Amino acid sequence: MSQKFPKLFLILLAILFVLNLIQASVTELIYDEAYYWYYAQNLAWGYFDHPPMVAFLIKLSSLLFDGELGVRFMSCVLSAGTYALLWDLIDNPKKRDYVIHFFLLVFSFTLMNAYGFLTLPDTPLLFFTALFLWLYKRFLKDPSLLTTLLLGLVMAALMYSKYHAVLVILFVFLSNIKLIFNKKAWLAVILALVCYIPHFVWLYQNDFVSITFHLYERPNQEYSFDGFTLGYFLNLIVIIGLLFFWVYGALFKFRPKDQFSKALIYLIYGILIFFFISSFNRRVQAQWAIAITIPLIIIAFNRLLDNAKSRKWMYRIGWVSMILLLYARVWMVYQPLFPVLYETHGNKQWVNTLHDKTGDVPVVFENSYRRAPMYQFYSSIPAISLNNYMYRKNQYSIDGSEEKVRGKKVLYVTQYRKSGDITYMHLDSTVFHGIYINDFQSYRSLKCIVDKRESAIGYDLKVYNPYPFDIPLEQLKYTISYSNAYKQVQQMLPLKVNPEGLQGPFLKTKDTLYYSFELPLTKMENPVYFRIGISENGLPPGLNGQPTKIQE
Repeated sequence: MSQKFPKLFLILLAILFVLNLIQASVTELIYDEAYYWYYAQNLAWGYFDHPPMVAFLIKLSSLLFDGELGVRFMSCVLSAGTYALLWDLIDNPKKRDYVIHFFLLVFSFTLMNAYGFLTLPDTPLLFFTALFLWLYKRFLKDPSLLTTLLLGLVMAALMYSKYHAVLVILFVFLSNIKLIFNKKAWLAVILALVCYIPHFVWLYQNDFVSITFHLYERPNQEYSFDGFTLGYFLNLIVIIGLLFFWVYGALFKFRPKDQFSKALIYLIYGILIFFFISSFNRRVQAQWAIAITIPLIIIAFNRLLDNAKSRKWMYRIGWVSMILLLYARVWMVYQPLFPVLYETHGNKQWVNTLHDKTGDVPVVFENSYRRAPMYQFYSSIPAISLNNYMYRKNQYSIDGSEEKVRGKKVLYVTQYRKSGDITYMHLDSTVFHGIYINDFQSYRSLKCIVDKRESAIGYDLKVYNPYPFDIPLEQLKYTISYSNAYKQVQQMLPLKVNPEGLQGPFLKTKDTLYYSFELPLTKMENPVYFRIGISENGLPPGLNGQPTKIQE
């Protein structure tokens, strides 16, 4: 151990680990963490937005600790592991003389710094990317059976972390196309696919909801250079931090000398080009390209070791970056240090305010998969998000969360009412109103399937009841929402449906009713999509149908 890792390295790694533990313990959750904590309350092989690794890590953390650390402990462990793997991936013998430089460099990567204590899907993605490269390097030198099997398991772990992991595997493969003739490489791939079968099964059982949403249903917006492409390049600076000039400078000057360094180049440029092209279609979030930070650190540190001028500037700016990032960490806990609100500020406050007013009454949040889990985490009171036609589907749309509050008295919370039984305010001055509903009933899982009539005007509509109980038809009203080419809802109208055949007073369990309808006139100019929704008991219409393109 001491030969690979100098004593100073181990001391600094221990200090960083303790720092991350403290940070994880005293910093309130961000909204995405609360959402993933909600995942972990019911472990599954998949979730609406992501594969299950983030939920598994939170579950492990919760077995050891309570509160915020019970969400983040494993992130602190994986972060330390990532530092160790990065150090071992650097072969230059001079590195032992520049341990402090190494920590300053890695600590300066802003998002990697944050993922040292925050628990998000990118946290395991970074760790398993580093581990994948570490194993791949050894596979190139000695493709033993053990290394091959471990490589397969880690590829599966990568894919269980985030779907973007496929880019990591793909571009490393493209850097060494001869692997297609390597039997052990195929063994690793087959093992990874076998390990990934449970998630494939989950996708099949859930109608490939994750893929369908991300590729077809996700709302977008009209392209703008500033918001899309320029924003993408700005994000590439943000994920690196103050050292971006020297890090990308090291990349541009780097020339691969072997198959492994070629893989680093393919991985970086492959991801950069992929998301650059994507930026012409949609807004690219900063963390989507986060995997490039692992090979960038390897390349930048090697440049630092071999170039005195770069070493001097990276060292100086690294100290400045460290001080600023430590200040930002304290600000995440104590907001008065900087006059900007962040997601870690005031969550306990608004949850306690709402809880004091409602007691133990479950809360139904309108269109907020973020506030619902945050409220449940800090209050221990059941809460769900009820999603309607102005929002998007999420985990609450597929996990039967309605049943937690069905038939109970609930508080329905929205920011769009002008009054209610209770009122509370967030730190950002957003006012929310809540109304009490006795015997709450919603049917957001009703499925509306639309078919275009080939030889007649109008459409056919099938309404399927997946619930284990009959639903009174008198409680249901049908609506249609019109959207533009980017699936942004512009108008919602009531929809008249015509029954096909005899109908009783109920939509029976596991049964389907058949209707026909014509598109109502809309004031919207050139609508591109429509979507059928069902309003039950006066609630805003749900997302019961899929976006359907209007045929000209």
